[in-house]
Amino acid sequence: MPKTELPRPAALPAEALSCHRLLDTSHTLAAPLLEAATYPFEILPALSEFILSLLPLLPASEYAERGEGVLVSRSARVSPLATLEGPCIVGAGCELRPGAYLRGAVLLGEGVVIGNSSEVKNAVLLDGAAAPHYNYVGDSLLGYRAHLGAGAVLSNLRADRAPVTVRHAGARLATGLRKFGAVVGDYAEVGCNAVLCPGTVLGRRATVYPTALVRGTVPEDGIVKRDGTVTLRRAAL
Repeated sequence: MPKTELPRPAALPAEALSCHRLLDTSHTLAAPLLEAATYPFEILPALSEFILSLLPLLPASEYAERGEGVLVSRSARVSPLATLEGPCIVGAGCELRPGAYLRGAVLLGEGVVIGNSSEVKNAVLLDGAAAPHYNYVGDSLLGYRAHLGAGAVLSNLRADRAPVTVRHAGARLATGLRKFGAVVGDYAEVGCNAVLCPGTVLGRRATVYPTALVRGTVPEDGIVKRDGTVTLRRAAL
């Protein structure tokens, strides 16, 4: 059987997966990176260097150094049982609860909550985003006020270790990344114990039912049910 030729990335509707369609960049210090990119995942390889460039620019009156390459807002609440590895920036009003683990380049906006036993790795969380209970957020972006239910996981590595692709409208977009979890759009809600497979993109205000397994893209106001069925919120119809 001849091998099927996948569509080139240019054939995909860039608008649906674009930074400005998924994320309000006014709610993150990563705005310069996102505004220069077409797709949010493109910023992940540059995140560490970008955070390092920001560190000397943040005022000492507002941020305290908490280890090498780690700056934490003086208004943030950080449990002594949380672990922060640089480069890392924790924004104003954040809450890092016992067992929170940040590593591998993390940029947290204002009011972000990282909860008990939640791990965040090489990720950007916009203002008001929350991973409050037993979550894994690997190589991902959480939009403004996006929320993960207890036990929700953003998986960032395929079982076969192949580069991650994004499925959309019957085509696939090659990311060129071996590790890429998900982009969770502004105000999206992910239910308890749901799993977002590598390369998942949730549009703004999308909802994922508890225990659902999600692949590919979910449109704005989309609802993913436990059996994988995707519907639209009635107000969006």
